Amino acid sequence: MYSTWIMKNSRDCMDCGFIAERGERLYEVIDSRASYQCQYGIFLKDCSSCYYCYDCHGCNECFMSTNLRNKSYVFKNQQYTREEYLKKIKNLELYSFVNRQGLVKEFEDMVKQEAIHRYVISDKNCMDIYHAGWNTTELCYELQGCTRTANCQFCHLCYDNMNVMYSDTCQNSQNLFGCVSIKKGEYMIFNKKYSKADYETLKEKIIEHMKQTGEYGEFFPPEIAPVYYNETQGNLYMPMPKQEVLAKGWQWEDNVPGTFSKETISSGSIPDKIEGVPDSYLNEIFACIDCSKNYNITKNELLFYRKESLPFPRKCPNCRYKRRFDLRPARKLWHRACMCDKNHISHKGKCEVEFETCYATERKEKVYCESCYNKEVY
Repeated sequence: MYSTWIMKNSRDCMDCGFIAERGERLYEVIDSRASYQCQYGIFLKDCSSCYYCYDCHGCNECFMSTNLRNKSYVFKNQQYTREEYLKKIKNLELYSFVNRQGLVKEFEDMVKQEAIHRYVISDKNCMDIYHAGWNTTELCYELQGCTRTANCQFCHLCYDNMNVMYSDTCQNSQNLFGCVSIKKGEYMIFNKKYSKADYETLKEKIIEHMKQTGEYGEFFPPEIAPVYYNETQGNLYMPMPKQEVLAKGWQWEDNVPGTFSKETISSGSIPDKIEGVPDSYLNEIFACIDCSKNYNITKNELLFYRKESLPFPRKCPNCRYKRRFDLRPARKLWHRACMCDKNHISHKGKCEVEFETCYATERKEKVYCESCYNKEVY
């Protein structure tokens, strides 16, 4: 797997992530699971050979479609026979970089303007949770990058845990406080093992001290970050100018590491189709068409592009990551009303249900409540 983030039980995937599992031969697929040979997909589940699809479950051979359930040979949300569908796909010439660029723009517009968006994804009794995944997460507060957790607070990248607080990168553990990189641990504080009684006593003392200093009840503060703000994910989630970052007492780095102007071949010289790319490209240096930063590719990357008939990338891994990142909603909640205006059993005309959602009020997506979403999609 290359240029992926939070992938589990997957293989042979490229430029995927944001919580994806049990995938194979995926490219530019995010927030998906149990899918095979799909490209440019969001919220896919149990799908195969789907391209440019959003919120599709149990689908096979579908293209540029949204909110499908158990469908095959659907092209731009229109049903076709197998022969008709394959003919349309062939005419698109998906191996062309030029053609792919237009399809990416069409896909992004479709997600914003045509797809129906569910206001929240199935976790219960949770608040202020981002990137927590969808697997049995409950009774949690202020987590980041966690999944399959219960009664955990103020944690980062913790999986399969119970009763864990203020910890980072811990797995298969319970009753931890202030721990880092613990696996299968229990009754530990600052990575030190205690008896159950001593653990509970010391934990309460630390919490009482944190309450007095005003630290308790909040996620890890930026002041203790080991890297500069503009080098972190935080600068993507909440971009700030240098002056504002420094005014908050945080760190900033003017000379962010990177190589520029060392390219050995121009982006305009790269063939439109992967079949024209020679093995010698493994020894070349390229310049990103977005940020101008230099990048190269590995042998397995090139083999993947050839295997999947994908055009050679013109952007560096970081800019490809940012494109996927920008497709996701903000890490903030807005109070909104359901946008469904169709007649259902539960309502006639405009639905009056209100909720908190991560889709901002000014965004163009159609956001439905749970009931209207299920009636429309299933």
